[in-house]
Amino acid sequence: MAKLYFYYSAMNAGKSTTLLQSSYNYMERGMQVLLFAPCIDDRLGKTAVHSRIGLAQDAIGFDQNTDFFEYVLGVKDSIPNLKCVLIDEVHFLKKEQIKQLTRITNELRFPVLCYGLRSDFKGEPFEGSSYLLAWAEEMVEIKTICHCGKKATMNLRIDPTGAPVEEGNQIQVGGNESYISVCMNHFRSCNKTFSQTNQLQTSESL
Repeated sequence: MAKLYFYYSAMNAGKSTTLLQSSYNYMERGMQVLLFAPCIDDRLGKTAVHSRIGLAQDAIGFDQNTDFFEYVLGVKDSIPNLKCVLIDEVHFLKKEQIKQLTRITNELRFPVLCYGLRSDFKGEPFEGSSYLLAWAEEMVEIKTICHCGKKATMNLRIDPTGAPVEEGNQIQVGGNESYISVCMNHFRSCNKTFSQTNQLQTSESL
């Protein structure tokens, strides 16, 4: 039975590598997939899924206006042996788009494999990830580690000097030069605003 999957992790845990491996597994067996990636990430000069270890595959670009259900519905009969839909950077999606993914699994009977982050550099949840955590039928954590050796669960944005950045737009495309994955302890120690907010909320609840 087709299901909606959410593979989540902190930055630089190998989400895109895992997605590309899943895509390869299908294609190696003669099955076709639809691969989506955000239009705003044009670091390769085209829309593609690319990993830090050098793997890449062309993808269909999406933005906040993309209707995933209508797209799959419109092309499914023209793609021989279509078996799966894969989406990279799924945290960029909106609530309505996550609903569309549930329709793909339930009405069109294709599994949808989503890969993305849970929270941003401020520790705030992304809209798409919030609804995947609520509606996905299968959730898998892809683990990575902080520089201290503990499991990394948070994403720290840094400037060109390596200093933590606490303000800015939620969405900023970047790799190792812009983000590092850290444990909650080091995220709190680096992100003063997050730490102070949580301390205030704790004191108010006592």
